[in-house]
Amino acid sequence: MYQNPRATVLCVDDEIRSLETLERTLDEEFDVLTASSAEQAMALLEEYPVHAVLCDQRMPDETGVEFLARVRERWPQTARLILSGYTDSEDIIRGLNEAGIFQYLTKPWHPDHLLLTLRNACQMIALQSENALLATEMRLTAPQAEAQVQAKKDRLRQRFDFSEILRSRESPLNALCEHVAQVAPYDISVLVTGPSGSGKELFARALHYNSLRADKPFVVENCGAMPDELLASELFGHRKGAFTGAINDHIGLFEQADGGTIFLDEIGEITPAFQVKLLRVLQEREVRRVGDSQRRPINVRVIASTNRRLEEEVRAGRFREDLYYRLAEVTLELPPLNQREEDIPVLARAFLDRAVQAFDKPVDGFSDEAMMCMQAYGWPGNVRELQNEIRRMLVMAREPLLGADLLNPRVLRRCVDGEAAPLLAEVADLSGTLKERVEQLEKQILRETLIRHRWNKSRAAQELGLSRVGLRAKIERYELETH
Repeated sequence: MYQNPRATVLCVDDEIRSLETLERTLDEEFDVLTASSAEQAMALLEEYPVHAVLCDQRMPDETGVEFLARVRERWPQTARLILSGYTDSEDIIRGLNEAGIFQYLTKPWHPDHLLLTLRNACQMIALQSENALLATEMRLTAPQAEAQVQAKKDRLRQRFDFSEILRSRESPLNALCEHVAQVAPYDISVLVTGPSGSGKELFARALHYNSLRADKPFVVENCGAMPDELLASELFGHRKGAFTGAINDHIGLFEQADGGTIFLDEIGEITPAFQVKLLRVLQEREVRRVGDSQRRPINVRVIASTNRRLEEEVRAGRFREDLYYRLAEVTLELPPLNQREEDIPVLARAFLDRAVQAFDKPVDGFSDEAMMCMQAYGWPGNVRELQNEIRRMLVMAREPLLGADLLNPRVLRRCVDGEAAPLLAEVADLSGTLKERVEQLEKQILRETLIRHRWNKSRAAQELGLSRVGLRAKIERYELETH
């Protein structure tokens, strides 16, 4: 991961409202600089160290590709991203070749996707710098550098060992991890299915680093929402002059992964025409770069993933049956997080530990109410949504204990309404005299109401028919004042 938890991102757009929206979205995680013109952006780049530049494609003075090409010449180590409301494939290809962009994002963008993309871009820059430093060390002290490389490989193997995948002792993932561990050493293609955010890439990396190919490359390509021409260039490579904007030869990811593993994410999104091209590569075990007549042999293991039901896509005629069987020699189905309720405390505490380290903001942990609310919520975004929620809670926290009032309203609603309400009822041990039981119920009703109103005492008092003074007295009596 990139070491600076507050990497600097420069946003360039001639529309002031777009800049304001980008800044509001990014400033919780990044130091954000904004510029409304290319020249203003160049001045900021001269003054500040910038990790990533996010630039609009269509600006009055010059296009985003033209501007990022200049950035590439002066600051080649800065990640470059295009943000555009247009999806012209020629612009995308020119951006890849002339400006060396990391990602071409389309408007309207989703905040979580934008944050994840920039996070990955900054991580890539940090890794490139680390690799450059490592290369220098290898030239100076080869034996020492070789030992460092081996140590890094050993850490990767340990990190992606199946025993390190976060889960509880009773987790539904236990049987799946045993199955994957059995499959990993064998050179067989694997299809990983499951909803978005459930950890498909994590399991793909675990398959690779527990295989005989662990010392070779592991490369990733997201096949979703990408034009066929660009996807062919990325996976198979192209020759100089093969199309407009192809100013250099480009080695595709299949060749880059030679001897290792290629992970094709969102494989269910590729078009029928591209399915034919991919099938030919898998059958013949060789690639032909776009614009080239020479065929090059490849030796890769293919792991693919999708959140679609490919069997249904095959029956509907939208996915080739022969390609499906090439990809799915073994199929692994990851359960959504709402089917892994017992894993949520383990995941939440681990994500909190990582966030504490990244933000250098120590806390004591979660309140019981916060943990119960997290277990009650359905997490449609799965593990990724849980991780983002915990990072946000830590940022917003003012007390050492993260309470339920820090959770998003959608999580709180599920916690205190409908089917989830009985979870909080379990807190009270309804025993003792009638008076004691009534007091336990009263304490619980107070807690639930305060949580629902995010500890806004005026609103809670109004709902309960109490004065603020009366509510304060009850809060003090039951020792509920922890916020």
